[in-house]
Amino acid sequence: MLPLVLASSSPYRRELLERLRLPFTWGAPDIDERRQPHESAEQLVRRLALEKARAIAPQNPNHLIIGSDQVAVLGEQILGKPHDFKRARDQLQRASGASVSFLTGLALLNSATGQHQVDCVPFTVHFRELDAARISRYLEAEQPYDCAGSFKAEGLGVSLFRSTDGTDATSLVGLPLIRLVDMLLAEGVQIP
Repeated sequence: MLPLVLASSSPYRRELLERLRLPFTWGAPDIDERRQPHESAEQLVRRLALEKARAIAPQNPNHLIIGSDQVAVLGEQILGKPHDFKRARDQLQRASGASVSFLTGLALLNSATGQHQVDCVPFTVHFRELDAARISRYLEAEQPYDCAGSFKAEGLGVSLFRSTDGTDATSLVGLPLIRLVDMLLAEGVQIP
């Protein structure tokens, strides 16, 4: 098996990948993550997932490199990481009583052959009605300012949900393990 590398500095993605009990290293890709003109949210996450994997390929020439990128979409608007309380509060106020789709792009690049697999895994969160006090209490308790959509599904954020729809709950955290296993199996990786 070629060594695995996760092209991400996200501690959430590393924690998820550890579930597969495969040895891996990680590296932070340095790419321009801006959306291109006329690019859909799905096209954006697919492109960025592969670009992240390719960005660290020169330092990892004989590896299987995992790239992932995620956006949250409310209506026609892409919600980025809020970075602060005010933006997080605004995002959660807009999500109150609504549904937010999370699109997670996933790429597996074999840097020895140049072959790659790319996919997008959707997951939808249906939010409860959230009043200002509840939003503030949540944000003060968990401070999810580095998370698209302004919540941590693996933590207290689940209390904000009415329901969810999707085939792989790990995609909500940012690394769809079910689809990743399919890709790794196609590269001959034995799991478990």
